[in-house]
Formats: sequence, structure tokens, C-alpha cells
Amino acid sequence: MQDTARSKHSARNLHICESTKKLFALNFSSFIASRLTFQSKRTFSKLIVRIAIVGIMLGLGVMILSIAIVKGFKKEIREKVRGFAGDIQITKFDNNFSYENSPFMVDSAFIKKAHAQPLIKKVMPYATKPAIIKANGEIEGVVLKGVDKSYDWGIFKSTMESGKVINFADSVAAQKQIMISSYTAARLNLKVGDDFLMYFIQEPMRTRKFSIVGIFNVGVEDVDKTFVIGNLSIIQRLNDWTYREAGGFEVQVTDFDELKSANDQLNKVLPTYLRSYTVDETYPTIFEWLKLLDVNTQVMLVLMLIVAVINMISALLIMILERTSMIGMLKALGASNWSIQSIFLYNSAYLIGMGLLLGNLFGLGFSWFQHTTHFFKLDQASYYMKFVPIELSFSDVALLNLGTLIICLLVLLLPSMLVSKISPVRAIRFK
Repeated sequence: MQDTARSKHSARNLHICESTKKLFALNFSSFIASRLTFQSKRTFSKLIVRIAIVGIMLGLGVMILSIAIVKGFKKEIREKVRGFAGDIQITKFDNNFSYENSPFMVDSAFIKKAHAQPLIKKVMPYATKPAIIKANGEIEGVVLKGVDKSYDWGIFKSTMESGKVINFADSVAAQKQIMISSYTAARLNLKVGDDFLMYFIQEPMRTRKFSIVGIFNVGVEDVDKTFVIGNLSIIQRLNDWTYREAGGFEVQVTDFDELKSANDQLNKVLPTYLRSYTVDETYPTIFEWLKLLDVNTQVMLVLMLIVAVINMISALLIMILERTSMIGMLKALGASNWSIQSIFLYNSAYLIGMGLLLGNLFGLGFSWFQHTTHFFKLDQASYYMKFVPIELSFSDVALLNLGTLIICLLVLLLPSMLVSKISPVRAIRFK
């Protein structure tokens, strides 16, 4: 019994000694690393360390800005396109791909079933019809898009340069009200309040007089150069449709990331004489361009991370070489290879942390400045907007910081193993 108690006591003491040794080694490595980081008087290593910190700062800052700008571009352009055309368009199932829609009856039962789907937010009827505007001795070919009072004016209210949207509360006045783009207004020398004639090429040809109530600038060339916005009932009368007929539906979804799932839900309740297609199928060029931006961002992140890692590896190797005598002294005093490696890894973690802090200040500060001031401008004809957009979330910043820290520390494990190759006797003599 006494022997058993003694063996348990000895095992407990041994466990306590091992724990104390590990704790001491941890505190020892951390203490030495802090002295090297904050109280080192070696000018050459200080310069290299500062360069490494600046490299990490610029790398993280550029990565934050890259993510913020690309997400901003994607959101702004996507919202403009889907704000005008909807997320899903529904037309009659035929071979008509022109702007002169084939009519179908607006089925209230289908609209009710569509609204019952979890991912469907809103269903709005519309129709389009080609026309020619004649004003001030100039002519311009356009497409009249007719909408009704259920239309979501969000994108137009945010891009209105002058005037207002069509007022459907006054049904008589709404028949003559029309909205045109700033591009069309400039081409025809028109402004809010002006009247003009619009000619519809059909048999017989018909003419209608409209009054401009608003001038918009969506920023999407395909929209601004092509469309004017009017009342759906105008197209119904021109085409001799009934008030229950339309040329198509525009559908808004609750979550754009679930667009394909929403389209699948819609097809389950869609009548056989109708077909649906998503906004990225309507404007494939724009959405393919947005996908290329993701590739560019990934390349930028990899390059910036490589630069930060190379800077840290260079700084660590120089610090190890400069401290060769210290490494030999510590080994002679009984320090293990890992405890000495830990000194330099702690030192690197301090430096990486400082670089991350400065990088966050740089990236987030620059993003906030651009988001609030729109200081950096763009050519809207080429980029669909007048300024560099910014869109950033906390999760993006957190993942960039965590990923940079982990990758840098893991990569630095390899050069830190140089410590195990240093001989105590030769290192103490090293000068």
C-alpha cells in the first residue's frame, strides 16, 4: 500500500515538473522574443523588420481594398441590372425574341401561386414596343417599356437626374407621362416638362404625344441607350390588347444568391404556355464580366500573400543569422531547439500582428474614405458607374486577417528550423 502511494505521489510530482517545465519554456520564449522585438538595438535587423511590417501592412491593405472594390462593383452593377429587368423574366413560350412582345392573359391564379413560393418576392406585368422619337429636328429609335402601378421604382428613384417617376394615382395624366434616359435627352435636346411625338411603326402607323416627367441615368449602356419608360396601358391600346393582357412578367426574388432555386420554384407553378429566364441569361456579357472580376481578385490575393510571406521569411532568416551567438549560448545553457524556435516564431507573430494592425487601419480607413466621399471617379461609359464603389463585411476582414496570420506562421516554421542546424560551440565563436 505504501509503495503504491509513493509511486502515485512520484508520478504526480513528475507531471507537475513536466507542466512547470513547459510553462517555463513558454514564458522563457515569450520573454526573450519580446526583448528582441521591442528592445533590440541592432539597426540592420530593425530596418529589415520594418520592411517586413510594411510589406504585411500593404499586402493586407491591398487585399481588403481588392475585396471591397470587387464586391462593390458586383453589387452596384448587379443591382442596377436586376432593378431594371427584374431577377427573372417570364414571356410567352414561342419563337418571338423581338421587342414586340407576344401577348398573353394575366392569370391571377398563377400570380398568387408564385407569391406563395418562399423565394419569390414580387411579380410585375410589363410590355415593350419599339418606337421612334422625333423632337427638335432630331429622331431617335427607342423601346417603350410599359409598366403598371405595381412596378418597383427603386432603381429609378436612386438614379433619377431630374424630375420624378410616373404618377399612377392620376390615371388620366399617367397616359401621357414618360421617363427617358439622360443619353436620349442629350441626343434630342430635351428636359423635364418638354413634349415630343413618338411614332409606332405598325399598320396603320400610330403617333402619341408624351410629356417628360423624369430623366434617369441607370448607367447601364444597354438600358440608357434603348429604353424609355411609360404606362403599360398605352401599349395595350396600341396593340388592341385587353386590360388583362401583358407582354411578360418581371419577378423579384428574396435572395439573389438563390436565383436558380427561385427559378426552379417558379417553373413548378408556371403555365405551359409561358417560359422563364434569369437576368444573367438576359444580360450574359455583363454577368460574365463580373465573374472575371472574381478571378482577378483571387490572383491579387495570392500575389499579395506571397509578397507578405517572402518579406517575413527574409526578416526571420536575417534575425536568426544576426542572433547566431545568442542561439549558441542558449543551447549551451540547455535550451531545446523548439524553445529557441519558439522565440523567433513569437517574434514573427509580434511583427505579423503589427503589420495586420497597420494593414487594417490602411485598408479599412481607405475604404471608409472612398465610401463616404466618392473621391476616386470612373468613366461611367466603361464601368457603369461614376465612382469606385465599396462593399465590405466584417466576415471578409476577419477571414483575411486570420488567413494571413495562419499562413505566415505555418510558412515560417520551415526557416525557423535553421536553429536546429546551429552548433553551440561554433555559434559562440561566430562573429
